[in-house]
Amino acid sequence: MDLNTVLDVRDARLRGPWRPGDAWLGGGTYLFSEPQPHLRRLVDLGRMGWEPLQTLPDGSLEIAATCTIARLSRFGRSLDAPAAPLFEQCCRAFLASFKIWNMATVGGNLCNALPAGPMISLAAALDGECLLQAQDGSRRRVRTADFVTGAGQKVLAEGELLRSVTIPGRSMRCRTAFRQASLYGLGRSGALVIGALDPVDGSLAVTVTAATVRPFRLWFALRPGRRELREALTSAIGDADWFDDIHGLPEWRRHMAFHLAEQVRQELTQGITRDGVR
Repeated sequence: MDLNTVLDVRDARLRGPWRPGDAWLGGGTYLFSEPQPHLRRLVDLGRMGWEPLQTLPDGSLEIAATCTIARLSRFGRSLDAPAAPLFEQCCRAFLASFKIWNMATVGGNLCNALPAGPMISLAAALDGECLLQAQDGSRRRVRTADFVTGAGQKVLAEGELLRSVTIPGRSMRCRTAFRQASLYGLGRSGALVIGALDPVDGSLAVTVTAATVRPFRLWFALRPGRRELREALTSAIGDADWFDDIHGLPEWRRHMAFHLAEQVRQELTQGITRDGVR
């Protein structure tokens, strides 16, 4: 789509003051998908030269905001780590063509802050940390589970950008379980639940997204039973936190989230797979 209100595109490497009507341009798959009448200038991150994926000395994984979904998918398929399958599962949770995959970025999906954003699901479930950079160059870090505060809402200040997401090395060693539900076979996620079992202390994290307006990551020091898990979900997620749109009513989303969370719990704590096999 032509954005006929945009008068200029600036290279992000050329520092300059942030102005009303500015927007960061990553892959552009959202910006150019619908009218943006409030925009006057795009600040292009495409030439920043950020390494898409880096394994750090402590074993953690840094994912640049400009890393494309296609690049992350290829990395996940070649990754030798217990959590590797989750990368491809979340990439496949996109309601997108291969053309979008090759342009859409991890950072863009996070910054859109849509409940069904699968990069939000991936990073929150693996206890990722977002690195944010302000216009003056100062930086701060925010857990991904806290980065998104509501449907389409995030903690970014005016002119602040998402530089990268870092997944801890310990999370990369977790065994994971993935469940997704949609109203239609190729529909947008109505509920997405991910479990991560820590190999060090045996703790379990259960993350609910898509069904809720923001990510909810519940951590259990001891492996929970069915009743304990349900009570924790009920306590953490209020009635107003269940998302409501044409892709699913709140009541259905709540039911599916609870159902999928129990499947995740059983797979990771009792060795029962999606097919019901121990």
